[in-house]
Amino acid sequence: MEEGTKSKKTVFIGGIGDDVDEATILENFATFGDVLEVQIPPAPTNASHSNEAKHRGFAFVTYSSSADAQDAIDNMDLNELNGRVLRVNLARPLKGSLQPQGNRAIWESEEWLQKYAKPLAQSGGAALRGTGAGDAPEDEEGEGHDGDENAMEE
Repeated sequence: MEEGTKSKKTVFIGGIGDDVDEATILENFATFGDVLEVQIPPAPTNASHSNEAKHRGFAFVTYSSSADAQDAIDNMDLNELNGRVLRVNLARPLKGSLQPQGNRAIWESEEWLQKYAKPLAQSGGAALRGTGAGDAPEDEEGEGHDGDENAMEE
């Protein structure tokens, strides 16, 4: 199934309470058509806080047809479920393939490195090292930094 087709059949349900589970979502949203899948993303777990919420407060329901999904949106948006007002609309796809990585630098990804990084010999960095263009100037007395104990070795 194409990703664009699936997204038009999947609805986002926001504002669900902690007491709502997949069975409750299925029971309330199955009246609008054939439900293929119900997903409630779990909350990040923290061992020190065992009384935290079980889920993140939203769910996704995938229908067999986009008309069923639209019916669910038309009938359930801004309605109440267990005392909470729901926001129901079409689900949008993730913004990019790097989304699951969180707050990591882009160059930590193997895909990015393979696509954009060049070996040192091809990047021009090896040529600069060999010419000494990046070396520090010598002292006035003609002494280099060879005698410095704290100098880094290559």
